[in-house]
Amino acid sequence: MPIIDPLWPRADSWLGATPVDPDLVVVGVPSSSASLSPSDAWRFPGEFRSALSRFSVFDGETGADLRNVAAADLGDWPVDGLDMHTMPVEVRALAAGLAPGPVKAFLGGDNAITRPLVNGLAQGDLAAVGILTLDAHHDVRLTTGGPSNGSPIRGLVEDGLPRGRVVQVGIHSFANSAEYREYCDEHGIEIVTMTTVDEVGAGWVVTSALHDLAKRCRWIYVDVDLDVLDLAFAPGCPGARPGGMTPRQLAA
Repeated sequence: MPIIDPLWPRADSWLGATPVDPDLVVVGVPSSSASLSPSDAWRFPGEFRSALSRFSVFDGETGADLRNVAAADLGDWPVDGLDMHTMPVEVRALAAGLAPGPVKAFLGGDNAITRPLVNGLAQGDLAAVGILTLDAHHDVRLTTGGPSNGSPIRGLVEDGLPRGRVVQVGIHSFANSAEYREYCDEHGIEIVTMTTVDEVGAGWVVTSALHDLAKRCRWIYVDVDLDVLDLAFAPGCPGARPGGMTPRQLAA
């Protein structure tokens, strides 16, 4: 039986609160039917919530306290088991139905959820959107085989996302092709490799990218793919490779 300490509040209790006027809403999107590699990524929302019981709400390094952020967990959307063609339709409709205002955090699932989430939140106005990805990959594979987790950025470009609205941080060696890098260059997708992250720091890179994107759009979607982490820290992630970020770099 866990020890209950009223002076050591846990993160699961924080996320389990039900504020009337939240600053942050959290939604699980448990889908991995569109993964290029076999994956149980659909399990992540539940595993994430379960793990929160092992963390406090206080950041002893920065002094930040999560209790100053009113968070509401809306549970999981019923998309587990939907195929790669049905899932995006459902996710886009559910995203479009979310109330404006609070910051929204979505727990995947694989990265195929990114395209319908952005389209649903944008509600037809992709000109307002900027995208920051933390990812080992460009995610600009061909969409002719369906909307997989390898193609959300290309899909959004095809949907009308304007040039110069994507910054990709953490691109790894031997995780992409020359042809897909050329596609990124042709469509104004800014690339920040792990070499640059190591040289100048992840915090500086991300802050700079957000600042630059904010000049060109009204809101920013931040896409964190766990394969941006080094394989040593994400051994269950099919796309992770040696040479990726450490957890401290990602948290920066």
